[in-house]
Amino acid sequence: MKKLILVSSLSLLSASTTFATSLESMVVPQELMGTSSSNAMLQQASAGEEKVLNSQSIVDLSPSSSMKYQTKNRMFGAQLFKGAFASTAGSTFNNSYVINPGDNINLRLWGAYQFTGTQTVDPQGNIFIPNIGPLKVAGISNGSLQSVVTAAVRKIYVSNVNVYAALEQAQPVKVLVTGFVNQPGNYGGVANDTVLAYLDRAGGVDPERGSYVDVQIIRNGQHIKYVNLYDFLLAGQIKPFSFKDGDVIVVAPRKHTFSVEGEVYNAYDFEFNNPTLSVAQALTVARVKPSATHVSVSRRQGTQYTSEYHTLADAQNVMLQDGDLLAVTADRFAGTIQVRIEGAHNGTHALVLPYGSKLSEVMKQLQPNALAEVQSLQLYRPSVAKRQKEMLNVSLDKLEEATLSVRSSTQEEANLRAKDAELVKQFIAKARQVEPKGQVVLDPKHFDDVILEQGDILMIPERTSVIMVHGEVTFPNGVAWREGMKAEDYIGDVGGFTQKSNRSKLIVIHQNGESELVKGSHIIQQGDEILVLPKLQTKGVELTRGLTQILYQIAIAAKIVFNF
Repeated sequence: MKKLILVSSLSLLSASTTFATSLESMVVPQELMGTSSSNAMLQQASAGEEKVLNSQSIVDLSPSSSMKYQTKNRMFGAQLFKGAFASTAGSTFNNSYVINPGDNINLRLWGAYQFTGTQTVDPQGNIFIPNIGPLKVAGISNGSLQSVVTAAVRKIYVSNVNVYAALEQAQPVKVLVTGFVNQPGNYGGVANDTVLAYLDRAGGVDPERGSYVDVQIIRNGQHIKYVNLYDFLLAGQIKPFSFKDGDVIVVAPRKHTFSVEGEVYNAYDFEFNNPTLSVAQALTVARVKPSATHVSVSRRQGTQYTSEYHTLADAQNVMLQDGDLLAVTADRFAGTIQVRIEGAHNGTHALVLPYGSKLSEVMKQLQPNALAEVQSLQLYRPSVAKRQKEMLNVSLDKLEEATLSVRSSTQEEANLRAKDAELVKQFIAKARQVEPKGQVVLDPKHFDDVILEQGDILMIPERTSVIMVHGEVTFPNGVAWREGMKAEDYIGDVGGFTQKSNRSKLIVIHQNGESELVKGSHIIQQGDEILVLPKLQTKGVELTRGLTQILYQIAIAAKIVFNF
């Protein structure tokens, strides 16, 4: 089965490419679609397409084929076609389904006269009911089938004969999908499959050239239906439609577009039918965020570039043109900020302060508990954490570049460097997952100079008698603080250094976040933490320097020892 599907799909791709090339010039001009010559070409192409995807091949092939076309596309609607519609063939009938020749109807009569059987709608649109005769059912809706059959039976059997009539099986059809789709071709399905299903099987609308607001359905050379996919995307509206064998779905070329960015929920490129569109209509589909206050309209006209700036209220009737960029902004001035207080604090844990408030103003409102170490106050700031993350990524990029640019003089050296490069690659991948804390080291003498920001967190540490020892030690643990003890004494208490440790330089982090590079003879103060970093052994000086720098960065920014 899988081999058959593969052969069919390859034949389809080959035929589709030839078909798309011959049809592309006639698809674009709308006035040509109704001519006899174009109809003949469509019918000829449909008849000549011998390899038709069945429902099983649709399930296997469509998701992967459509996914590669829709990656990282800004066009609103491109997210539709990722295989979800193609993989589900219609198997049930709604009341509005229109009965077509070839449909099977389960018919039962019981009572004074009995009959059970399946009647197929013939090419004239009739079914034959024993003792009743032919009955035309093609063209009526599924919801009307029971009443139509019952009425016909009642003309002969006025009473004592009960009737049950229901559609039994979906009619398989072949629909030609062409125009600006990713994989034009002849696709199999059932009559009540949606236009979305057939488009999905064809790889979806071409996001660079195809239209999402002008999808045409052609039957016997006549345009019988126009579909706007935005009706489904924005309002969930898609009217039921019954396809017939030989129907053609044509995706028209893209019409007019505008782009939206900024304070909106739908920051995409949108397509619209008319040459102009009001900002009010554009913002309806883009969905403005509550924070938005202004809009700017940027437009290129030949070699000139123009820009307009309006408040939201004044911009409603401004008209957009093809290719315009609509940027929605939030021009607000901060009036207040909120600062959280955590740790050894008995008061409220959230303070609302005027914009530009200083740390000294918060100090007046603190209610520290009995164990609070206010002089070791810690400040964590989101903007600092973001900057630390950026600088860490810069260092990792440099390390990656240095690793890849190292040259070797012998094959043996090249093999060794390849192993080192693989280890460094793994190290970089893990290091990129580290999230810095964003701590700002404070000096109690200069609290008046620290301006607070929105989102700041003030941590009041508690007095502690435990010294934490981390990193390249035998048993990382906490040790009770003793006055006058050295760093090497605490390391000895947790089993000493490991073989991979860097004994020459230790990191001591004080309770206020300040860090020091010290030797083993350094006297440890109450509340300190000791970090022992690994000793690096690599072939290149530049590589060693880069790794060492990153290890120190992570230790200071994230308060952890990262191993290589």
